[in-house]
Amino acid sequence: MAGKVTVVGAGFYGSTTAMRIAEYNIFDTVVLTDILEGKPEGLALDMNQSRSIEGFETKIIGATTSADGAGYEATANSDVVVITAGLPRKPGMSRMDLIVVNAGIVRGVAENIAKHSPNAVIIVVSNPLDEMTALTQIATAFPYNRVMGQAGMLDTARFTHFVAEKLNVPVASVSTLTLGSHGETMVPVPSRCTVGGVALSEKLSEAEIDELVDRTRNAGAEVVALLKTGSAYYAPSAAAARMAKAVIEDSGATMPVCAWVNGEYGISGVYLGVEAQIGREGIKKVVETKLTDSELAALKVAAEAVRAKQADVQSL
Repeated sequence: MAGKVTVVGAGFYGSTTAMRIAEYNIFDTVVLTDILEGKPEGLALDMNQSRSIEGFETKIIGATTSADGAGYEATANSDVVVITAGLPRKPGMSRMDLIVVNAGIVRGVAENIAKHSPNAVIIVVSNPLDEMTALTQIATAFPYNRVMGQAGMLDTARFTHFVAEKLNVPVASVSTLTLGSHGETMVPVPSRCTVGGVALSEKLSEAEIDELVDRTRNAGAEVVALLKTGSAYYAPSAAAARMAKAVIEDSGATMPVCAWVNGEYGISGVYLGVEAQIGREGIKKVVETKLTDSELAALKVAAEAVRAKQADVQSL
């Protein structure tokens, strides 16, 4: 075991992410932080007491932090930092409705992380995702490859679930992919979707696929509407934890993530959902996959939509 990971924000998303990462038993330490005094310490104590039952040695440390940077010394020299800080969505809210309030929170967190863990790889999960990832890179001034966002892993997992459910097959037999933004300009890639190795288009009609694509695009809002308080965290935390694992193991695994795109697909200078190889330096390389003309066109539309919004965050 080696390495240290910090999870910023001890809400449902952050605490579940910390627990999942600890249970992998691959890190020495997981630090969980929050601005609510005592909450991260209490959760850490509770999690540590599960170690003998679940059979992991990773130690979990809770640390109360404040906006002025107090408490961040506990996070010092982290290898990986997962930023979940910010307000979750309420029913009827779009991810973009959160931008101003969460921008202030995320900028402050990013600056404190950069100060104490200058060599960390950062995984951003705060919404609106694409914009907060761009803002984190600006606030830390880290190289682009060391700041990425979690979205494609989650959206792809949701798409996979819906396909498996529709066809009543094991999820392990389904392979899907979503690119683009985490939101309205999400680009599911039906041409890359298979069921038991057979193209999805041979299993479902175009109308059925469109319906599943639409449900995937709105999957977060569907959960929010049902919960009425807060947003999804089990599937999102699984995605973030897997990304952290790929970083610390330097696995080179190819995952759909929000990464800096500079020339791939003919798109440059924007954070966008693409496939990328993940390792100790963060994004090892963006992997260009074969897309149909309509999928590529949709990806370019998504890039311009998020580019405009990412330009807005620079002043937030």
